[in-house]
Amino acid sequence: MRASFIKTLLAVAVGLSFTGAAVAADPAKKNIVIGTTVGDFGDMVKLNIKPQLEKQGYSVKLVEFTDYVRPNLGLAEGSLDVNVFQHKPYLDSFSKEHKLSLTPVFQVPTAPLGVYPGKLKALKDVKAGSTIATPNDPSNFARALVMLADLGWIKLKPGVNPLTASERDIAQNVKQVKIVQLEAAQLPRARGDVDFAIINGNYATSSGIKLTEAVFQEKSYAYVNWGVVKSADAAKPWAKDVIAAYNSPAFKAWAQKQYPGYKLPQNWK
Repeated sequence: MRASFIKTLLAVAVGLSFTGAAVAADPAKKNIVIGTTVGDFGDMVKLNIKPQLEKQGYSVKLVEFTDYVRPNLGLAEGSLDVNVFQHKPYLDSFSKEHKLSLTPVFQVPTAPLGVYPGKLKALKDVKAGSTIATPNDPSNFARALVMLADLGWIKLKPGVNPLTASERDIAQNVKQVKIVQLEAAQLPRARGDVDFAIINGNYATSSGIKLTEAVFQEKSYAYVNWGVVKSADAAKPWAKDVIAAYNSPAFKAWAQKQYPGYKLPQNWK
């Protein structure tokens, strides 16, 4: 009876100890939960980041999502320690809307928006009436307009916000191109019907299009995705170890070989 009572006390003590570690902001924590969207960001964790951190004595769990809402809510609520899936404009907007205190702490290689050949194969072949397919959602359409401006095919009004540019902000259609807005997921299939298509990197890769086939990629680093933590955790030792793993020579060399055509973190230059 006494032995059974002691075992019960020990079990309760262990349970309380585990619960406290999960809730408390413990700088000595050894269990790290990373949330990503399904695909390349999850693969980065599984194939490189997790092994690195485990060699340092951490236990790493990957949770993969198919939406862009739960990863931030899970991070804020404490079921995740880090998430990797979003660019800063989205993070800023989501955090403001939901009143979350989240901080971006490292960039990750990201499949960029690119101009892919359709009926025409080279940028120099563009002419009056050339059709350019673009994403039709406001955020990605703004990105496409900035790319067309960078190419010199259109001019945007002075002072326009590049994150919210719309057709109303086109000051001059220099090359007299015809912009065709389509659902982003339809763009890879539309290439044969237009002269050029501006395609999101994730839709390009999922359709079997190599990012290196792009004849132009967006210059802006605004849409390179970030690893994010709760603001209160940003300076903790475990967070610094995660940041170091994503910026390590081992990860850089692996990612550059694994993901040709990706836009690399700005601080890797």
